[in-house]
Amino acid sequence: MTAPDDVNSTMLLDMEYRPKAPPKAREPIHTHDPARAQRVNKERPGMRRINLALQGGGAHGAFTWGVMHRLMSDRRLFIDGLSGTSAGAMNAVVFADGFLKGRRQGAIDALETFWRRVSRSAHASAMFRPPELPNRPNNWNLDASPSYVMMDLLTRLLSPYDLNPLDVNPLRHILDELIDYEALRARDDLHVFVSASNVRTCKPRVFRTSELSTQVLLATSCLPMMFQTVEIDGEPYWDGGYLGNPAIHPLIHECISNDVIIVQINPMNRPDIPRSAKEIINRINEMSFNSSLVREMRGIATVSRFVEDGLLTNTNYDRVNFHLIEAEVELGQLGASSKLNTDWKFLKHLHDLGYRTTERWLAENFDKLQVCSTLDVFERFT
Repeated sequence: MTAPDDVNSTMLLDMEYRPKAPPKAREPIHTHDPARAQRVNKERPGMRRINLALQGGGAHGAFTWGVMHRLMSDRRLFIDGLSGTSAGAMNAVVFADGFLKGRRQGAIDALETFWRRVSRSAHASAMFRPPELPNRPNNWNLDASPSYVMMDLLTRLLSPYDLNPLDVNPLRHILDELIDYEALRARDDLHVFVSASNVRTCKPRVFRTSELSTQVLLATSCLPMMFQTVEIDGEPYWDGGYLGNPAIHPLIHECISNDVIIVQINPMNRPDIPRSAKEIINRINEMSFNSSLVREMRGIATVSRFVEDGLLTNTNYDRVNFHLIEAEVELGQLGASSKLNTDWKFLKHLHDLGYRTTERWLAENFDKLQVCSTLDVFERFT
């Protein structure tokens, strides 16, 4: 997304290599006006096209906000498509809506407005703020908050149908107010993908731009211990993180860009074995919300190895470059409870971390975009 009239979205593959599409489908840019497409492409000779895959992780999604802020500030970059789950999906849709309204600065401003509204909506509740501890000024976890401990216990004993019979969700009002879904759905040149988990079939569903709504965003972020199941077209959905966090294949099969940047906010590696109940719950949370990404990327790595070893020779393949932006060390110091911390200082801390991390990543890797992968998919996911 670069400007409303030169936004492109026709996206990529399910492997590090993909079958070459027919020439017509592999035009350098795809819009409804071929002449405009050629002109735009000539006017932007140094621009690097990318797709973003945005993980969910509650308040930790503010890290992704910082990543997107830095990427959108770089006019050398053109974002073809966005795939997101939970907080990642909200970042993607708010970003796209803001871009349509005000181009690059509109997208940047929309994300900040969204996260400020999230912080304000929970400000009155002590459950979503860490206790003030003089000897621990940057304690972002909520484990010592009596309100959080009580709510955590209650959600293990009672369902949201008991605790929240009216199905109150403060995000509903925020999303309804901020996002112009009608304008988004009308843009078939914008490709935004949102994943949710079908409770009945145990299958992921990927919603596309033409299907976007507040209900879809509530579905992708529906933690079943806190919120009632979200129904869409008669089907029940929970958080997309269980089955697609995020979905990679739409970016691969439906985009032009050959580069997919994964923004991962759930730590993959921990040096120590969890022993306390809190540590075990934290690790279960991380493993659960990484499992679908690991599974999909393992498949990609396997097919890539087949191609490189010459075992798939009956089809020509284009290479897909994978990249990773993450702050595993810093985010790994945070517990699962901090994913519910909506204190503005914490959200801004995560934003700044994401911005700085992306600043360093671009300095090291920008020239490799559209050239090669900077992520060893086989090593990280197999």
